[in-house]
Amino acid sequence: MFGKGKNSGQAEQVREQAAEEQRGEQAAEEKRKGKKDKKEYNPLKDTYEWIHCIIVAIIVCVLIFVLAARVIDVRGSSMLPTLENGDKIIITRLAGGYDNGDIVVLKAEKYKAEPLVKRVIGTAGQTVEINFVEGTVSVDGKLLDEPYIFEKTYDSYHIMDPLYYDVYGIDEREDVGEGWVKVTVPEGCIFVMGDNRNNSSDSRVSTIAFVDTRDVMGKAVFRMYPFFKLGAIYGTGGRSG
Repeated sequence: MFGKGKNSGQAEQVREQAAEEQRGEQAAEEKRKGKKDKKEYNPLKDTYEWIHCIIVAIIVCVLIFVLAARVIDVRGSSMLPTLENGDKIIITRLAGGYDNGDIVVLKAEKYKAEPLVKRVIGTAGQTVEINFVEGTVSVDGKLLDEPYIFEKTYDSYHIMDPLYYDVYGIDEREDVGEGWVKVTVPEGCIFVMGDNRNNSSDSRVSTIAFVDTRDVMGKAVFRMYPFFKLGAIYGTGGRSG
């Protein structure tokens, strides 16, 4: 009887010892886990990662605006009614080639203090004809439908430009006559005009004439200001203003 009680007491001690060892192991595990969690949380490291992400985002934005797109302020009234003075437009150099009806921006230092915003009327190899009496424009013999212009093209002041024949490579003997101009766009160039035809310096003047495509900063794709006009610049037809 006494032997049985003694064995029972020893068994109880063994169980308590085992339980104590288990509690010790749990405490050690929790301590190790706490140290691990404390090690993982590093405010300095987290701050560095945030700064790194911000710097990468800034670099990406800069590359996008330098290589793909940028914002241009419209100056003057030469593109009325499509674009007004003070409008802000986004242009891109990654939208492919330049087609008839595209709105493009020309480098400032090449022509004037501010970048020039104009519309492509003719591309390389095309023949542009302007009838200043009727106010019409034709390309390769086809009369253009121009719903985007402010008024018909009556301004023929460029004909009195002394450099007119030299710049356009026209033989005076083959001139189609007063009030009319007919020119063929050379390779690597475009012929541009403003939508406000009678108040625009463009390819009709010798200081601009045929525009080398390398002097084009980009193609307009979006108007971002004023906000009530936010959206696409072109109409549903894709090429109208």
